[in-house]
Amino acid sequence: MSVRKKCVDTIRVLSAEAIQRANSGHPGICLGAAPIGFEVYADFLNFSYKNPHWDNRDRFVLSAGHGSMLLYSLLHMFGFGLTKEDLMNFRQLGSMTPGHPEYGKTAGIETSTGPLGQGIANAVGLAVAEEHLAALFNKPGYPVVDHFTYVMCGDGCLEEGMSYEACSFAGTQKLGKLILLYDKNNITIEGDTDTNFTESVATRFAGMGWQVIRVPDANDLVILKLAIERAKSDLTRPSVIICQSKIGFGSPLENSADSHGAPLGEENVNKLKENLGWKEEPFEVPANVKEYCAKLAEQKLEAENAWNELFASYERAFPELAEKYKNFMQGYSPDYSEIFDLFGFDKPEATRASGGKILNELVKYIPNLMSGSADLAPSTKTELKGKGFFSPENRAGANIRFGVREHAMAAICNGIQLHGGLRILCSTFFSFSDYMKGGLRMSALMNIPVMYVFTHDSIGVGEDGPTHQPMEHLISLRAIPGIKVFRPCDGKETVAAYISALTQDSPTALILSRQNLTQYRNSGIKAIAGGYILEDCDGTPDVILIGSGSEMELCVGAKEILSAEGIKARVVSMASMEEFEKQTPEYKEFVLPKSVKARVCVEAASHFAWYKYSGDCGEVIAMQSFGTSAPAKVLFEHFGFTKENVAEKAKLSINNVKKAN
Repeated sequence: MSVRKKCVDTIRVLSAEAIQRANSGHPGICLGAAPIGFEVYADFLNFSYKNPHWDNRDRFVLSAGHGSMLLYSLLHMFGFGLTKEDLMNFRQLGSMTPGHPEYGKTAGIETSTGPLGQGIANAVGLAVAEEHLAALFNKPGYPVVDHFTYVMCGDGCLEEGMSYEACSFAGTQKLGKLILLYDKNNITIEGDTDTNFTESVATRFAGMGWQVIRVPDANDLVILKLAIERAKSDLTRPSVIICQSKIGFGSPLENSADSHGAPLGEENVNKLKENLGWKEEPFEVPANVKEYCAKLAEQKLEAENAWNELFASYERAFPELAEKYKNFMQGYSPDYSEIFDLFGFDKPEATRASGGKILNELVKYIPNLMSGSADLAPSTKTELKGKGFFSPENRAGANIRFGVREHAMAAICNGIQLHGGLRILCSTFFSFSDYMKGGLRMSALMNIPVMYVFTHDSIGVGEDGPTHQPMEHLISLRAIPGIKVFRPCDGKETVAAYISALTQDSPTALILSRQNLTQYRNSGIKAIAGGYILEDCDGTPDVILIGSGSEMELCVGAKEILSAEGIKARVVSMASMEEFEKQTPEYKEFVLPKSVKARVCVEAASHFAWYKYSGDCGEVIAMQSFGTSAPAKVLFEHFGFTKENVAEKAKLSINNVKKAN
């Protein structure tokens, strides 16, 4: 048996053993796709096991993340630091080998995968970032950004609609350094794909502008190598390599859905080893395999060494450009307090319009910023003026036209952010954030600072009607751990929201209005705290009026009505609940003293988020139904969003307190 075949079998056995020990996992893909993974790592992937974050490494994404043990076995064999004990600890609490690959936990993992299709879109984003950075920094003879992105998927990834969106975008953009390895085993959890997935994948990809390459037997390492070489030789378009494999290869459950999502069973693991001629102790890598992989891993260090020499020469030839490259990779941290003073807002203006002005000022200080939209930049106001559009003809363009592809857009942006060297923002109407939820959730789970701009934030959309009027969307985003949701009330709060987004390593959703909003004298940088006193009264207030966004005007108007009646009101802008909850208990008590139980919370969205601030005696004015089609002003009055109603609810809350006492 050749050592290379032994390497493939090692992946199979280690994977099957780990899954069996955990009594949980997906052995089928690990057994069937092992030769694909090995061929990529052994003969093509440029990496440095000593420096897994080396800038110019090739990227490998396992979109079919349920096959994580395949990837962990490869990382173990090629020296990335995963030990035998880590493999034995597969899927256990605190393990370096969780059930699906997790970014930031294990060296060599480029992105968290598992939700099918997300990884493909992440890989598209990685390829976009490579092309953009190469256009900005490469010079003749100095290809300082020059690497490939490989992604492995299965049938399930290609059944998910977002993979079509992502691959259609990739074909349109002619991302020639993107190579998709499709592990085609014709089996999903419910059985043969003949029952639900009979389209010609080759025709589909050819129609999207991809190079299509077929490998009739995934076990043939020679043909696999030739296929990848062919893919790499055509940089005018992305490539898909359709690899016909057998799920559960070598085990008694070969070609059976029973091998997909459950351990093989001790008896079948033993039979697998027998069929492969395996003699090693459990979790042991054969000596010749260990030596072979270690030799390959050492040879691969030469690529990093050569790149380091290239970059040193590049620094001498282009010192300013080299310094800019390093700044891109390290990230920009300008003095945002000075930037804040650049803006003045004195007339009513939609926060989407304010956001566009702010964004185009900020990009002067953050030149590595890219901005994309799902065919809505003229409405969301997120185009970076004068920065061009990313395209096959202009890779240096900083604006991305994603087309009407919200599902994939968020995940592609995750890939751009994960690549390193760039900051990314994307935008659409808020009601369409539902289409992006998978990517939004992965941004939060990976704790990466993708910025999401969602405009047309409420029933203020007006005549477009309930399909375009977000209602439950704010509470939906607020329910995701780790994402900041900002709904600013004016231009200065919008500046604060952007500054918050750019100074923390977490995703941020900026929820901006279509309609013009009042500019407030007392708003501003204080909004970074999430919640603050926008307008106050003398002494202890009788009631606190709390809101966000456009509804702050109602709170301020109600304060005036109440003041005329001798009722003291404090107005609190709750621009971001997440940021307010991070503040000290002392600060939160200062803004919302527990002794003031009369409160009114106002937001033209779902009411569910507000009860923690309204308390037992408070009132909530919010949406409890979908909207309807009518002019915005009519809708606000129809649903009770008036300053008069806020004032009446304030008096009702004061009475509630009296009754409770």
